[in-house]
Formats: sequence, C-alpha cells, structure tokens
Amino acid sequence: MKSIKSLVAILMSIAVSCGNSQTLVKKGDLAPNFELEDAFGKKYSLSDYKGKNYVVLYFYPKASTPGCTKQACNIRDNFEVLKEKDIVVFGISVDSKESLKKFIENEKLNFTLLSDENKSASKSYGVLNALGFSNRVTFIIDKEGKIFDIIDKVDVSNHANQILESIKNGSL
Repeated sequence: MKSIKSLVAILMSIAVSCGNSQTLVKKGDLAPNFELEDAFGKKYSLSDYKGKNYVVLYFYPKASTPGCTKQACNIRDNFEVLKEKDIVVFGISVDSKESLKKFIENEKLNFTLLSDENKSASKSYGVLNALGFSNRVTFIIDKEGKIFDIIDKVDVSNHANQILESIKNGSL
C-alpha cells in the first residue's frame, strides 16, 4: 500500500510539471467561456459573471492530494477577504463530481469547485498536460471578461495572498 501511495505521489509530481507551461490565453485576451458543473450538479458559465464580478479560475491537478489540499485550504481560509474584493473563485480540475464532493466535505471548502471531466475548459485555457491532468495555473479575469493576470508559479500555502497581490499591483 505504501508503494502505491509513493507511485501516486511521483505520478502527481510528474503531472504537475509536465505538459505546456505556456497557456493558450495571454493577459489581455478575452477569457474562454465554459459551462461546467459543480460537485452537486449545478451548472456554471463564465459569461454569467461578465459585467458583475471579478473571477479567479484556479486550475489544479487532483482533488485530495497534498498540494491541492493546501491550495484549497488556503483559499478557504482567506475566502472572505477575496469575497470582500468582489471576487468569485472557482477551482477547476478534471476530477469527477463525486471526487469533488468528498474533497469539499473533507476540507469544509466554502467556494465552488467545478468538474472538467471532459477536459474542455482545461484544453481551452491551455493547461491540460500530457498525463491528462490540469497544470496548476490561476487566471484572474476582470469584469469585462478579459484575462487580467496569470499566476503560473503558484505557492499553494499562500495562494490567496498571491491573488490579492496581483490585484493590488494591477489596480483591478
């Protein structure tokens, strides 16, 4: 059992580091729209937030793995600060809705996780790697629906502050 866990950890490390480090979209581009379901089957579309909210899309490799758990818990613990800045946060992975539901329940997450099982959003943003997982990349989208910033060097233990710094430095 221990060797299986080690193998999974190694594969996840490869998944995070392999693939394109360059995304398909760039700062200033119109963010690709998507329609995805959350863990509970509710549909979300990026276009629903245009003209209303700033949106953070953070793509991550796999729910309930150590790095992804740290990242999600950091967002959870700082969610109210992000919400005060009129920011809607979506975590996106290729995990099933069932996996996301367990992750939300186990970690008591207070923001929306979206299932990209068909990998359409990961492909349109250019974050899908060779192993079929999403690379860890965050897109900050302004109220007009344009990519304001891209964070591709994510600090999983301090990600909310990275987002807030990006916004502060760019005067979003």
